[in-house]
Amino acid sequence: MPRNPTSAGRRPQPHPRPHPTHPPLTTTAAGAARHHRPPAYVTPELPPASHHHHHPKPRPFTLRSAAQAMMMPLTRRRLLATLLCLCALPSPARSQNASATPAPASVEGFNCSANGTYPCQAYALYRAGFAGVPLDLAAVGDLFGVSRFMLAHANNLSTSAAPAAGQPLLVPLQCGCPSGSPNAYAPTQYQISSGDTFWIVSVTKLQNLTQYQAVERVNPTVVPTKLEVADMVTFPIFCQCPTAAQNATALVTYVMQQGDTYASIAAAFAVDAQSLVSLNGPERGTQLFSEILVPLRRKVPQWLPPIVTRNDVPATPPSPPPTATPGPSDVADNRGGVVTGLAVGLGVVGGLWLLQLLLLGCLWRRLKATGRRGDAVASGEGGEGGRSGKSASGSGGVGGERFLVSDISEWLDKYRVFKVEELERGTDGFDDAHLIQGSVYKANIGGEVFAVKKMKWDACEELKILQKVNHSNLVKLEGFCINTATGDCFLVYEYVENGSLDLCLLDRARARRLDWRTRLHIALDLAHGLQYIHEHTWPRVVHKDVKSSNVLLDARMRAKIANFGLAKTGHNAVTTHIVGTQGYIAPEYLVDGLVTTKMDVFAYGVVLLELVSGRKAAGDGGELLLADAEERVFRGREDRLEARAAAWMDPVLADQNCPPGSVATVMGVARACLQRDPAKRPSMVDVAYTLSRADEYFADYSGESVSVDGSGEIAAR
Repeated sequence: MPRNPTSAGRRPQPHPRPHPTHPPLTTTAAGAARHHRPPAYVTPELPPASHHHHHPKPRPFTLRSAAQAMMMPLTRRRLLATLLCLCALPSPARSQNASATPAPASVEGFNCSANGTYPCQAYALYRAGFAGVPLDLAAVGDLFGVSRFMLAHANNLSTSAAPAAGQPLLVPLQCGCPSGSPNAYAPTQYQISSGDTFWIVSVTKLQNLTQYQAVERVNPTVVPTKLEVADMVTFPIFCQCPTAAQNATALVTYVMQQGDTYASIAAAFAVDAQSLVSLNGPERGTQLFSEILVPLRRKVPQWLPPIVTRNDVPATPPSPPPTATPGPSDVADNRGGVVTGLAVGLGVVGGLWLLQLLLLGCLWRRLKATGRRGDAVASGEGGEGGRSGKSASGSGGVGGERFLVSDISEWLDKYRVFKVEELERGTDGFDDAHLIQGSVYKANIGGEVFAVKKMKWDACEELKILQKVNHSNLVKLEGFCINTATGDCFLVYEYVENGSLDLCLLDRARARRLDWRTRLHIALDLAHGLQYIHEHTWPRVVHKDVKSSNVLLDARMRAKIANFGLAKTGHNAVTTHIVGTQGYIAPEYLVDGLVTTKMDVFAYGVVLLELVSGRKAAGDGGELLLADAEERVFRGREDRLEARAAAWMDPVLADQNCPPGSVATVMGVARACLQRDPAKRPSMVDVAYTLSRADEYFADYSGESVSVDGSGEIAAR
């Protein structure tokens, strides 16, 4: 619903009152009620009937009323005629052309612009400390699917900084316009808690940066009235990409607050008010808590807008001392004042020298203490709770381990440092009975179950990457340990109950638990995890080892990506050291050593083939699953794709009520991901959106053949 009632031909709707069972909503950005009504399943409490304003119903147009109108004075007749003409005009549509008249966001967000380049870097202004979100960069990052490092970097803060209550933060977003979506948004995954609804989360935790109507559109298969605790829902954060004509490095999504004007917002972002008019239309068309776009003229974080930087200055800066014209007595005492000033100046200089010497001494002691702490961590001797190190004498250690700890010690405050003895007791001395797969063991430590990965190589790079990522579809790192006696490094992860996807698919008894909807959700989970590391980390992370054995399934059969041992940061890198698993390696990486996010997209396409067929990526005889799919499924007439996919899919699925259109769509996505030219492969943003639409086939599927497009074509970005 556009917010400009003049252009939309609608009256502005009243502010809803909070539902009596909901937490109280404040007038802050964190919890203010929207200008639109909440959905029917969150009906607000209405005021008493006596408080309602009754408006008379308009009388029907009759010949008598027309004659009365003709008898009006001439000026009134002209005014009526003008209003009738204006009402007869159609409401202007929101064009995708950037030159069209701008308007505030509708309830589904900002329209995709034909002149914009997607995806792009965008930002949202978020105020810390509301709706129960802790005053912690990691908590805010989790809410928006970005890492603590990215959030700190965007606001020029240290990663250990704790924001103040109400402090404005720039949240970095990867704004996209997925194929088939009319609106631009940055998807963020949110886990439903008790009492949550689309509306409550949108107006409280996400501070009106999205609206429940948009959440319903992006999650077509989720029933808003049947949300369960721990359900994962995609919330689209409204955003937009700038055009060349707008002269902006990025656009910030800002929610109008009480007392805001274009002039005050322009001053807060160091831009002119006319730029807000150009982006959002006239100020009178905006309402309280509506989303508007604010341009950034320079790159973040080299430059930050005043609304962010003014958090670093005191609320009431000290005033300069008042000046006065010197009198005769002041002039007479001038010589004495000069002598006094010289004495004070020399004293200050001497004090500064002494302070500098003290600081150098403290710095030297701190460096020595850091070295001792590194030795203690390397030897696995943790302090209280296993998080702080103690000095250890005589710990020679291995050079690689000493370098590892000193290089990443500042990043590992949030991880637990395990003792070697703890891991040995938890695994019965790394007995084969505790072996899960490869070099990963199941450990019971202090009543908690963990997965311990034992390595003989330096895990510095893997740890650096793991501290940057935090997402529900990535396996969580809990801590680490280094055994200097043997040179082993141990990474301790959360334990994921149902093991790897490849074992589930190949075990026929377990494969029957993986019905088509479960497999589709696994594909979506994997897409969301890859989308996060590709689009929401900086520099971007390339996993490089996407395969079904690195996809783990939890107790609810939701997927998590594991094993970042080969992962690399950066984009468009070239390497001569080719590593990978047969059947998953992208052609450009195999031939030219080109490392990009599109190599993960290629491997993801192979995993989709495994999910559909229930077979391995490479057979025991070396035959590739991709080659078989190209021969039996991808070739042929497009209108026969459903039939070919149905004949090729896992026999376990053939016995189930499986929508052929949904299977054909997934195969179409796999074909797009497996293009030999990496430029023609889609981004994971587009993949996630297309697969979410594939799940819609369940809504009306009756078990009989349905007529759908099934092409699954998605545009490469």
